[in-house]
Amino acid sequence: MFLHIRELIMLLLFLSLLTTGQGQELRYTVCENCWSPDSLGNHRAVIDVRGKGDVARVTIRWRRRDYHPESKMIIVTDSSGNIIQNVSREHIDRETGTILFEPTTGISRYHVYYLKYWSKGRSNYPVVTYPPFRETAAASWKSKINSSRPLKGRVVELQSIDSLNSFYPMEVIATRAETATLAAKHNNLDFMIFPEDRMNPVRMKQDIPQRWILKGPSDTFTSNVDKGENFAFQLSLYPHAKRLKDVQVTFSDLAGPGKSIVGIGISCINTSGIGWDGLPFYKKLDVEKGTVQPLWCVLTIPENQIPGLYTGTAIIQTKGSKARKVTIRLTVTDRISKHGGVDEPWKQTRLTWLNSTLAANDDVIAPYLPLEVAGNSISLLGREVEIGDQGLPAQLRTYFSPRMTALEKESRSILNAPFEFQLIRKGGESVTWVSGSKPEFHKESTGAITWNMVSTAANLKLEVSGRLEFDGYMLYSLKLTSLRDEEFEDVRLQIPLQKSFSKYMMGLGLPGGLRPALFSWAWDVTNKNQDGAWIGNVNGGIQFSLRAENYSRPLNTNFYLQKPLNLPPSWGNDGKGGIQISEEGTTALVNAFAGTRAMSAGESLNFDFTLLFTPFHTLDTDFQWKTRFYHRYSPVDTIVKRGATVVNIHHANEINPYINYPFLRTRQMKEYIDLAHTRGLQVKIYNTVRELSNRAYETAPMRSLGTEIYSPGNGGGFSWLQEHLGDNYIAAWFVPELKDAAVINSGMSRWHNYYVEGMSWLVKNVGIDGIYLDDVAFDRTTMKRIRRVLRSERGPGIIDLHSANQFNKRDGFNNSANLYLEHFPYINRLWFGEYFDYDAKPDFWLTEVSGIPFGLMGEMLEKGGNPWRGMVYGMTNRMPWTDNSDPRHLWRVWDDFGMHGTEMIGYWVDDNPVKSDHPEVLVTIYRKKESVLVAVASWAKEDVMASLQIDWASLGLKPPRTLEAPAVPGFQDALSIPVTEKFLIPKGKGLLLIIR
Repeated sequence: MFLHIRELIMLLLFLSLLTTGQGQELRYTVCENCWSPDSLGNHRAVIDVRGKGDVARVTIRWRRRDYHPESKMIIVTDSSGNIIQNVSREHIDRETGTILFEPTTGISRYHVYYLKYWSKGRSNYPVVTYPPFRETAAASWKSKINSSRPLKGRVVELQSIDSLNSFYPMEVIATRAETATLAAKHNNLDFMIFPEDRMNPVRMKQDIPQRWILKGPSDTFTSNVDKGENFAFQLSLYPHAKRLKDVQVTFSDLAGPGKSIVGIGISCINTSGIGWDGLPFYKKLDVEKGTVQPLWCVLTIPENQIPGLYTGTAIIQTKGSKARKVTIRLTVTDRISKHGGVDEPWKQTRLTWLNSTLAANDDVIAPYLPLEVAGNSISLLGREVEIGDQGLPAQLRTYFSPRMTALEKESRSILNAPFEFQLIRKGGESVTWVSGSKPEFHKESTGAITWNMVSTAANLKLEVSGRLEFDGYMLYSLKLTSLRDEEFEDVRLQIPLQKSFSKYMMGLGLPGGLRPALFSWAWDVTNKNQDGAWIGNVNGGIQFSLRAENYSRPLNTNFYLQKPLNLPPSWGNDGKGGIQISEEGTTALVNAFAGTRAMSAGESLNFDFTLLFTPFHTLDTDFQWKTRFYHRYSPVDTIVKRGATVVNIHHANEINPYINYPFLRTRQMKEYIDLAHTRGLQVKIYNTVRELSNRAYETAPMRSLGTEIYSPGNGGGFSWLQEHLGDNYIAAWFVPELKDAAVINSGMSRWHNYYVEGMSWLVKNVGIDGIYLDDVAFDRTTMKRIRRVLRSERGPGIIDLHSANQFNKRDGFNNSANLYLEHFPYINRLWFGEYFDYDAKPDFWLTEVSGIPFGLMGEMLEKGGNPWRGMVYGMTNRMPWTDNSDPRHLWRVWDDFGMHGTEMIGYWVDDNPVKSDHPEVLVTIYRKKESVLVAVASWAKEDVMASLQIDWASLGLKPPRTLEAPAVPGFQDALSIPVTEKFLIPKGKGLLLIIR
């Protein structure tokens, strides 16, 4: 086969560089599991030494991307694995290393390990360091170095322990001399352009790869592409002469034998995109002198594109530099790419997902109802919001019954008076607002309504924008503008709640429980993930969150302190703001204040806040009784035999090995799911966006976006991260057995668009029945999109949420339920969870663990939970997570009693017909027409005697002689208790009784 002229020139250049010692003199190979990386590191040089002698000398042109290699350990072994003690370093830098060592008699092959690491700390959060070189050579041997002629060692190849750890070709650095020569050759340009295929993602920022020395810069990109394919390529910039400001890329149409490929359909993800909120944005991209910036370009070829060569241009513009043109030459093949090629993600075909708007709409999601406006009131499922003259809530009404199993015909008011935004001028004068008109509602869709109001006072203007969504979420923007210099004693938002609808509280540093009569709180965003609270009762309440224009979702789950909340300039007011709660009569008043401040003429402040109006829907108790989770990857028949109906496939197993990237074993996953479906079992997978496996094919393109998708940080963690990412990241969960090293994602980013598309792909192509969320790093907008894409012919999809208790220092002392409340409208079940205290008071159980005040039900985890107390809230633990509490025994009671269709009446319901005569013994009943299951649990600190007080008329049953306790292994023995007699409740336990 004849070489093209260009290929011949490249070959001649390559041979020329070889002869000058500048080119690729070494082979880079993978030696799969040939040694233990935990003891020797991930990389080695293979050396040949011929002849006899006491000293061998070898120079390794290793071209390392890591810094300060002179400070790191070097280990030399012979081919038998014996460590050679007599080793000396003559010269070490990033480009080369010259090493002397004592050969082993009769052995010619040696290995030089040059990135040895130590790992300490928790296995899942390792602290990996690279030890310094340790002198082990004997003085007697070192004396021979200068007195004898060393044997010459030859480098055979450089090896990595596996392909994932390989540096070749994009992490093999060019030398300083090569880089300087290249820059001098192109000194007429401000920057060089290196087009690259998608299969060679650019991975280094501070160095150019040796590959570019060999091929040189170019103003042409050439490739083949299939019809219908999502195609990606790189135009990498290297500003060797000056800093580049505001880089922008535009594309012409690509002309060819068929209809032109439209240039506006080609985009650069580094300069523009579609945000997680569905809105377009543009990124200001500057590139520092001497650094590398790949521009990842994406386009989709129409499926009906006529094959052939299509040619066009990319124009790269920067401020202060001459525009550069790159010719794009794409040959469209006859092959049609299925699904845009996303089934082959190693080709970067899923980068288009970053700009997806899939399911980003306000359409109503079941079981919610379209919003309806009548006068100043907006009705939604089980609730009603009345808007006052200032544009703020004048009343919130709930139709939910305290039993949470049905809606009532008559509503109950949650507020004792309207919300009020107050300004107190210096001297004590309270500002009187005058509204120009009544609120005008705009129905953006069936699921969202907005309104705007303007109120004025002397030299002041208040612009109120409100938005209500179908699930009870309200977003308020309050823009206060001063038309002259002003001084204020205080700025306040007052929320007057009915005491009956403010019984419980969680947030602002308080664990869930009874609301204190008096309470004060101050901002401390550096240490505390706190900007609001939930206050309410089982059948009605609100969560409020104080925000401003600088709000950015913080990190959570161990990492809050590394990206905390921003202090709102308005509400925070340099630490003067806070919240006070007090009682007067039948009112519980929430007073959010900003404190004293001055405003200049023309200055504006944004006093924004959000509200969540709870509960979101009635309890689906039948789902609780029939849907039984098995939380471990196990054989399908094993799970079915144990009585579970849904299996959660966590990560770190053979069909879902890598955290939050369930795309690498999809064939095996589908085979498992198909088999499960034939056995009547549903399958959900672990997948969220808090952190992402280093196995993601898109790691390099996403790193090219700076800190948009990956959070900035101090680096560290497992060796792969340090050796291939370098710096500016936060190391996350690590699975030692799989070498799966995750990196923390930023709070909100386009990765959420990818996540939505990925979930849709898994539903359609793999058949998943839902997801298991292990804490959540995305907002409610993404949650709504996920809920929409999970729908399939098998149902709406199941979402359950697990959380470790966030009430600790590293998580900023937030409450898990308060933190994730915005997601609760779309969750099917809670699993709270690790580090939750099941010895806490029942008010904590009700508000923070059970989910009941929000229309949800849950399960227990920590140490198996407390099965007696759990039954008061309709909860068991989850199989097979704990050995000391097998939920199957309680599931059998449910089945024998026939829980389907029962009415749950909790101890929190005032007219519960069955009560205990002991204040610390609580009772919840599950009522059928002719029988009742009674769950009794004690929170007393010692064994107590108690009896049941039963309203037989309300219960609709005739009094039997005895209450029957069925035998439940590990829970209770069978016994009969006379209806009127007291019975023993052991400390921390309870009983299940049946009334027939």
